[in-house]
Amino acid sequence: MTHAVEVRDLHKSFGDNHVLKGIDFTIEPGQVVCVIGPSGSGKSTLLRCVNMLETPTRGKVFVAGTELTHPDADIDRIRRHVGMVFQQFNLFPHLTALQNVMISQQRVLKRSKKEAEIIARENLDKVGVGAKCPAYPSELSGGQQQRVAIARALAMNPDLMLFDEPTSALDPELVGDVLTVMRKLAEEGMTMMVVTHEMGFAREVADRVVFMDGGVIVEEGTPSQVIGAPQHERTRTFLKRVLHPEG
Repeated sequence: MTHAVEVRDLHKSFGDNHVLKGIDFTIEPGQVVCVIGPSGSGKSTLLRCVNMLETPTRGKVFVAGTELTHPDADIDRIRRHVGMVFQQFNLFPHLTALQNVMISQQRVLKRSKKEAEIIARENLDKVGVGAKCPAYPSELSGGQQQRVAIARALAMNPDLMLFDEPTSALDPELVGDVLTVMRKLAEEGMTMMVVTHEMGFAREVADRVVFMDGGVIVEEGTPSQVIGAPQHERTRTFLKRVLHPEG
């Protein structure tokens, strides 16, 4: 079976800063993989390399068996199958929620306005903001904006969803609504790579948890292995700080 994502000996440097130091990593179709670790550990850079938003310094990245790092790769065509949700919602402020979910469908997938609207409404309903179709981003809460951003990604019919700390910019009381949507996607079998600091979500939803620190994967395994019984001191120290910040 072809891996949904395969990363081989991935390195990424920004000038003298060696951010990723030889990452080997796979995701199977239908898996949810949560990537955890302290700030500056390389989590988001790894995620962005999977979508070629950052060009690796060395190494190879494959999505559904196609090498994105190949000089002749049609990255735009491959990216059509990959949805990306960022910390910031990146919605167009001058477009309504409905229009935000329609625009890429029309421009990239060349769907008709009517078809794009039907699919946009379906996905906005799916993430629980169907009633907000006529609202502009400034009229929505952060959690509602993030759910519109998820609907926009889903409307492109991706095979893989990448989430870069999707709840980190939200007020605490809004986090649950976004995580509920992500849980539902996982239950439906969506392949997902999630950079997150939400340990409860990782423990409950992930098939695999990857702990990164200092640009390397320190350990990976099931949530019960990595979060429940970590083998490495670096993982234990990180989890203690995250799970028991007052301790």
